[in-house]
Amino acid sequence: MITDWRKSSRSVDNSTCVEVGWTGEVVGYRDSKNPRPTLIFSRRAAAAFVANIKRS
Repeated sequence: MITDWRKSSRSVDNSTCVEVGWTGEVVGYRDSKNPRPTLIFSRRAAAAFVANIKRS
């Protein structure tokens, strides 16, 4: 279970941002305004997810 979530330092103060959290094996992403549902990935899958977003 991920208990420590962080917002990007580039986030604006209107609470419309993505938060990321991680444990030893998994990485999670969620909407700061609506934390459920949460996307949970293995570290390897999270890296591929971010790489695909950057290519879009």
